[in-house]
Amino acid sequence: MKQILSIQSHVAYGYVGNRAATLPLQRLGHEVTVINTVQFSNHTGYLKWTGEVFSAAHIESILDGLESLGALGKMDALLTGYLGDPAIGDIILSVLDRLPQGTRWLCDPVMGDVGRGFFVRPGIPDYFREKALARASIITPNQFELEYLAGRQILTLEDARAACRMIHEIGPETVLLTSLIHDGTRDDEIQMLASSKSGEQFLATTPRLQFDPAPNGAGDCTSALFLGHILSGAPLDQALSKTASSIFALFEKTLAAGRRELNMIAAQDDFARPAPLAVTTL
Repeated sequence: MKQILSIQSHVAYGYVGNRAATLPLQRLGHEVTVINTVQFSNHTGYLKWTGEVFSAAHIESILDGLESLGALGKMDALLTGYLGDPAIGDIILSVLDRLPQGTRWLCDPVMGDVGRGFFVRPGIPDYFREKALARASIITPNQFELEYLAGRQILTLEDARAACRMIHEIGPETVLLTSLIHDGTRDDEIQMLASSKSGEQFLATTPRLQFDPAPNGAGDCTSALFLGHILSGAPLDQALSKTASSIFALFEKTLAAGRRELNMIAAQDDFARPAPLAVTTL
């Protein structure tokens, strides 16, 4: 069991941010200490919501309280996602200096997606590229985000592999490209690519299910599962295999239920005991 500090968004209804990350990590046997960067009624995919983005001072106050309890000194990993405000990004960098030396930081650089472009406040994409990459241990971008971070378009599998290698040169030991579609990807499938600074690269392929609209929060759940498996000691290929298997099972159960929100409760056993999924060594 590992101790994880998760700094992400929170919604009262549905499953994104910390609501999508906490249960998977707990089902993998880890303890999660949660700090919410926002509290919204629901995720922004509904196009209307209520609530507020928490100030940097609010986040600092929560961290100070945790530090006074000695909780920060017990952390094994830091998990971050949607920030809400660029100032919170700088707080996260300062948090790393308050955590034990060697604490792994999984940074999910939430900022945009194919077809939507950027959907975060100005300054957040620059923060991820100019500040976060040099400090993060693991990053989990989608294809749009990896293209921005690496400064190159991804049209082929080799483009994706090269983009990951460019990111490794900046800092992160591990890159998980959470949604990959290239010129060799069939219309009915989607892929994940896991890459390590040591040169290992693995590809997982699953069927591409059709949603209208697609549920939000899958990236948050993916990042949590991947971190959980890495912290449990799984090698990169197994962490990829288990993560991709669980996410596909989650999508299947969500589609079968006809839900707008991820069917997290129904899929929880798939988080803890994912079905075997073959991965390709590149």
